[in-house]
Amino acid sequence: MGIPNKKKPDGSTGAPAMTAAMMAVNPVAARAWLDIMSDSARFLTDRLQQDIDTQKAMLACKSPTELLQVQTEFFRSAMEQYTDYATRFYTRMSTTAEDTVKDARSGHSRSYDDVPL
Repeated sequence: MGIPNKKKPDGSTGAPAMTAAMMAVNPVAARAWLDIMSDSARFLTDRLQQDIDTQKAMLACKSPTELLQVQTEFFRSAMEQYTDYATRFYTRMSTTAEDTVKDARSGHSRSYDDVPL
């Protein structure tokens, strides 16, 4: 059983406020997070559409051989797409982590000359 999505009295879930807070703290990480979430949603939507198309093709099969061909193509395609997505996700997360660390370091270091004695 999942955790219920509690809404505020005005009917919102607070997501825009959370996004604004993240943007204020670290805009690089917030922008990357939004990009990753939209890419994930796009990937899942595409995969769901392909799943539906495969089900239609399976229901239209006239023989077990035809069904086996549809299933084989489906699994081959799905494995290829999930592998590509996982690789893209890993690369994006690595780049985001590096960019976030660079952003956190820039402009925040002090030199030895400005340390009071």
